[in-house]
Amino acid sequence: MMKFRFRRQGNDPHREKIKQDLFAFSKTVEHGFPNQPSALAYDPKRQLLAIGTKSGAMKIYGAPGVEMTGLHKDTAAVTQIHFLYGQGRILSLLDDNTIHLWEIVQRENRSHLVEVHSFNLPGRPVDVRTTQSPPSVTTPSTSSAWFCHLSVGFLNLQNTPNKSLLFVMLFTCLVIPLFSVPEEYKCGKSLGPVESLQEHPQDSDKILIGYSRGLVVLWDLNSRHVVNLFLGKQQLESLVWERSGNSFVSSHSDGGYMVWAVSSSNPCTHDPISSTVPYGPFPCKAVNKILWRTTESGSPLVLFSGGMPRASYGDRHCLTILQDSNHVTLDFTSRVIDFFTIHCTDKDKGDNDPSALVVLLEEELIVIDLQMAGWPTVPAPYLAPLHSSAITCSCHISNVLPKLWERVISAGQQQCPLQNYENWPICGGKNLASDPKQKELLLTGHEDGTVRFWDASGVSLKPLYKLSTANIFQTDCDHNDSLTQAGEEEWPPFRKVGCFDPYSDDPRLGIQKISVCKYSGKLVVAGTAGQVIVMVLSDEKSDHMIDVATVDLLQDREGFTWKGHDRLPPKSGSVVFAPGFQPVVLVQCMPPAAVTAVTLHAEWNLIAFGTSHGFGLFDYHRRSPVLARCTLHPNDSLAMEGPLSRVKSLKKSLRQSFRRIRKSRVSGKKRAVVYSPTNKVQEANAQLAEHDAEVTPVQRRIEPRSADDSLSGVVRCLCFADTFLRDGTHHGPTMWAGTNSGSVYAYALDVPSQEKFSEQSVEALLGKEIQLMHRAPVVSIAVLDGRGNPLPEPYEVSRDLAKAPDMQGSHSVLIASEEQFKVFMLPKVSAKTKFKLTAHEGCRVRKVALSNFTSVSSEEYSENALVCLTNLGDIHMFSVPALRPQVRYDCIRKEDISGIASCVFTKTGQGFYLISPSEYERFSLSARVITEPLCRVDVERPHDLSAHSGSSTPLPPQANGTHKTQAESKSVETEGNRLLDEMRSALSSPVLDSPNSSADITLDTTGELTVEDVKDFLMCALFTDLFWSITNGYKTIKPPKIGRMTLRRERNSDSYTVNITLP
Repeated sequence: MMKFRFRRQGNDPHREKIKQDLFAFSKTVEHGFPNQPSALAYDPKRQLLAIGTKSGAMKIYGAPGVEMTGLHKDTAAVTQIHFLYGQGRILSLLDDNTIHLWEIVQRENRSHLVEVHSFNLPGRPVDVRTTQSPPSVTTPSTSSAWFCHLSVGFLNLQNTPNKSLLFVMLFTCLVIPLFSVPEEYKCGKSLGPVESLQEHPQDSDKILIGYSRGLVVLWDLNSRHVVNLFLGKQQLESLVWERSGNSFVSSHSDGGYMVWAVSSSNPCTHDPISSTVPYGPFPCKAVNKILWRTTESGSPLVLFSGGMPRASYGDRHCLTILQDSNHVTLDFTSRVIDFFTIHCTDKDKGDNDPSALVVLLEEELIVIDLQMAGWPTVPAPYLAPLHSSAITCSCHISNVLPKLWERVISAGQQQCPLQNYENWPICGGKNLASDPKQKELLLTGHEDGTVRFWDASGVSLKPLYKLSTANIFQTDCDHNDSLTQAGEEEWPPFRKVGCFDPYSDDPRLGIQKISVCKYSGKLVVAGTAGQVIVMVLSDEKSDHMIDVATVDLLQDREGFTWKGHDRLPPKSGSVVFAPGFQPVVLVQCMPPAAVTAVTLHAEWNLIAFGTSHGFGLFDYHRRSPVLARCTLHPNDSLAMEGPLSRVKSLKKSLRQSFRRIRKSRVSGKKRAVVYSPTNKVQEANAQLAEHDAEVTPVQRRIEPRSADDSLSGVVRCLCFADTFLRDGTHHGPTMWAGTNSGSVYAYALDVPSQEKFSEQSVEALLGKEIQLMHRAPVVSIAVLDGRGNPLPEPYEVSRDLAKAPDMQGSHSVLIASEEQFKVFMLPKVSAKTKFKLTAHEGCRVRKVALSNFTSVSSEEYSENALVCLTNLGDIHMFSVPALRPQVRYDCIRKEDISGIASCVFTKTGQGFYLISPSEYERFSLSARVITEPLCRVDVERPHDLSAHSGSSTPLPPQANGTHKTQAESKSVETEGNRLLDEMRSALSSPVLDSPNSSADITLDTTGELTVEDVKDFLMCALFTDLFWSITNGYKTIKPPKIGRMTLRRERNSDSYTVNITLP
């Protein structure tokens, strides 16, 4: 028989327009807690929170739904963040010695975070691994300037009147007479690194500078001289002003803090007003940061991190709150990054009156209410630590019924009565997004045996309810907790805060699979030790026993011995359960291997589950097993080891690899050609195939997998369907199972009516068994009705929530393996169509889902599509049931194996995957259904840098890596000339020429001065060589790029002469 191949038709414009209205890919929002946070800032006027991470990400948060994200071009850690007060501008300092300016800009009636400027700081790059301290930055609250201390001096960046430039001005006269400073405060030729810069709360022209060796300097910016010196006796960690400005507090490395009085009559203070070591007298760790807030009661509120006794509690991450006799030590499970208080910033009021404490930890964000008695925690509407215990699986539920939604929220409120997000203190900006049309739930299973319910309807992923399965089993966690509580002392007064707990009491508790029926309120969770728990949602507290049933999946097969972990022993007797999901029956698979697949059909009262040994069917209404099928191959030795033993044989792996190579070589050899009368026909067919080779896609050859591959019996997917299996006229309940070896088992079920559930038992009969040719693992199975639509969920048709499926036409089953998709007609199981993904694209299927896509043009038009995620991280979409490729998108990096494994699709064309252990990336494949931040932050600032820079022509990158525009280039030259004139006049001012001045400098120059020469001179000469030379008398120095500089101290005088010759 002759086969003819036709050239493919061109793209249909009408179909292309339909695809544009249906499909569109976009990454919309990141849910969860930022991975590896490194910096924190808060704008009290705009009520915005900023978090920087070690990967260079910038995240801004306000009221729920107000979120903005930015990313630095270079992957460098953000070490500090500072808001310019009320302007919607943020400064970020990175560990690569660069400073970046960000602005919140309005585009299309919504706010975005945009980087507008970046600067490479002069001097040596900061290396956080050495003893060199990073730059210290402070932002005055009353101006648009900011100050930064570098290893070579001080830096001041300000807005210029032309609205387009930030220029650099150095504090040229910050020269402290080092001979008047004791030797213990000197660090070679300078005063050492600066640990803290703090603006005076009442006088913005004064700044407090703290050096690491304990020296604190109060500097006047206008007169450019030292107002006060404070000589501390301990290594300095941080500084904070008292609100009136009459005193300040310093924290030190010995675990104590000191209160200093600021007096104009005493320019040099040696002793503080008070010195306290809260957890002394034994050696304590350093107090890393301290805050001092005044209150209406008159007693200051003191907050500091660290300071714990080094020997007893040196490994704890603590923050202490002190006020009068109230003393609480907040004990966290992760390191404290930074913290601040939300308080009154109005200078007309005399007290701070803090209302909340915000603490950024390495793994979560904690907010403490400072107004309520006992200082309780405030639940967060976002930034929840998804990884409080490691995420092991996830499940998404679309279009949740209002009744179920209210019951879940009610159960969560009874767990946490104070779960009221209206008291959230960070409420800046406005959420412009409309209320979601439908409610969505995201369920995450965790390593500690908990299932957490999240509100995934909008931008903010809010925690709703937490379900724990550990109380069903006998574990040692309760005993250990009681011993820990009994052994803890009353001092320090620790209080456990936060929910991050990376340690699991028993790894067997881990949740592996979740299945939910949103119409009946039933939930099935399956764990690592073969436990399958059926739960029912209840609004009342219950005290009952749990029915336990055991299903032997090996069916007494000889030659197999389980070498893995034991089963979890259930508790005997009745157990008290809180309102929410309560267990009714526990099914224990034997051997107790991890459950790899589970599904639920609440209308038939059936659950199906599978492990690496086989699958089972259980009637939870009658508490009786229906079916158990072993899928093990005689050579499946690894299936008997368990996931916790990790004892895979290297010899066996090598042997199997060489066998595959040998088979491929043998099959690839050409057979001898024997002349026969049919050779001419074969040659004609070969020529015809070569002619059509340019038209038909090239297919890669796929080697068939061996039947004795390890773990070939693993059950990958299960599903229930009401379809035609026995014949084409009678449909009924069926169950389908797919394995790792490409086998598909279809069982016909005899399910009694609801009136006879208690009288008759369910029976299962094997109807079909399919073996895929290449034995590729079966990833998913779905049954389609006569119109090619997926079958509705249980109760959807009976409760008039969905259209009845087409039972007149012939049904089909869609089987997705790792290599191809194939549609079989039912009940004959004859192949209808297929698409070889691995042969065409060279990738393998990892995740598959059937989603419904609604058109943007018309809400009445929608299509079902097969969504596929491959091992390369790209997403392919196919029509159903024709399996025609529609679109392809790059979604996840192929190196991100955990992200690909964690991906879950929704039924409305969206998806989630883990970009870090604590963050979900949300993406949309639908042009209509998009969940993204729509917010607006109104800001007031004198100069809009982003608007000006956007209208200028960009220049090539400068030598220091800063991108400038043509307008900026001209303004740089203008401002540089003006800056040079100001510096010349400043250096020759009457103040400096005075005999009483500590730095009488005469500047003689020859040659043409440039802006770069001034920068080099100011940065290198005045702040490095000048300090060193003052303490060593006459010296001749040759700094690079400057030429020759001579400095001489006059005899019997405190004046100095500097002669500089520029090349």
